[in-house]
Amino acid sequence: MHNPSATLLIIDDDDVVRASLAAYLDDSGFRVLQAANGPKGLELFDAEHPDLVICDLRMPQMDGLELIRLVSERQADLPVIVVSGAGVMSDAVEALRLGAADYLIKPLEDLAMLEHSVRRALDRSRLRLENRRYREQLESANRDLQASLNLLQEDQNAGRQVQMNMLPVTPWAADAFHFAHQIIPSLYLSGDFVDYFRVDDRRIVFYLADVSGHGASSAFVTVLLKFMTTRLLYESRRNGVLREFKPSEVLDHINRGLINCKLGKHVTMLGGVIDEERGILHYSIGGHLPLPVMFTNGGGSYLQGRGLPVGLFNEATYEDYELELPESFSLTLLSDGILDLLPGETLKEKESALPGLIASAGGTLDGLRRVFGLADLRDMPDDIALLVLSRNLA
Repeated sequence: MHNPSATLLIIDDDDVVRASLAAYLDDSGFRVLQAANGPKGLELFDAEHPDLVICDLRMPQMDGLELIRLVSERQADLPVIVVSGAGVMSDAVEALRLGAADYLIKPLEDLAMLEHSVRRALDRSRLRLENRRYREQLESANRDLQASLNLLQEDQNAGRQVQMNMLPVTPWAADAFHFAHQIIPSLYLSGDFVDYFRVDDRRIVFYLADVSGHGASSAFVTVLLKFMTTRLLYESRRNGVLREFKPSEVLDHINRGLINCKLGKHVTMLGGVIDEERGILHYSIGGHLPLPVMFTNGGGSYLQGRGLPVGLFNEATYEDYELELPESFSLTLLSDGILDLLPGETLKEKESALPGLIASAGGTLDGLRRVFGLADLRDMPDDIALLVLSRNLA
């Protein structure tokens, strides 16, 4: 509704008509100003800033059309109502073209028509003002949103660069052992992470981790994982020699670290240590599915093991498993995002299909890319990580 205390400015050289209109509108609750000609009307306009102008067309010194032009220059959206005794069509058309809200012809037999026109013009003016304010607010919000998106993009670019710099080189060879990996994030940043590196002249460490959730918060935990594993190895080294350690100790260290950080995130992961001298793999499992798949002699089979997720339970303990590595083999570690690509309706059916698919891929990362169609993936619901380590694989 219109503002009942709106200020109206009546400009008319006919004192009787002007006084009559002013008295009626004043009784209707409006604040009314009066001017006998255009110049005085403009002075009042500049001094009082009325909400609506009522003017005649035929006036000395300045006619109504010129007055409308000058008012529009000062305030384009201000409503102007013309009340004129000169019922000339061309004048009416020109007044409306210049922005007049209405054109009424004297004599006004019913002043209620003028009041109705005033209220309608004020309502329209209010709506235009509100729309302009909403539009300005929307444009401001859009600018703020775009600035935030640009900042977010910069943060994501920086975060992605950090992640990429933390990942190991792929492919990578350590004597007879070869490592290769691929990570396919469902969002710009990934909650999956892999790492592998030599810790001394006879041991190689590797792991695959899948952080709960997606996006930046999960990606941050991958940075934390890298820091905790690196720090653990640094603190374990005494006199330049790394002491004997078990993968279960690493999982236990990360479990306590994540719980103490209170990030609300947990991790499923697989960690292993290869003893090159003995040809033995020691590994531990932290609630991760699917289990690693060993490919040898043309067939694939799961490694055995189980364990609780990392960073979820204070009382969690982790078990070490030992495996004598074949002369020729590959070991494939996968995050659970791969399950979305496997045939079958149930988890059991999907897990049953995985070893055969890895065997058909020849146990290589390139073969897995082909079998799973990784090059053509779009809009995956979860991150996918693949880590393949092998020895003497033809």
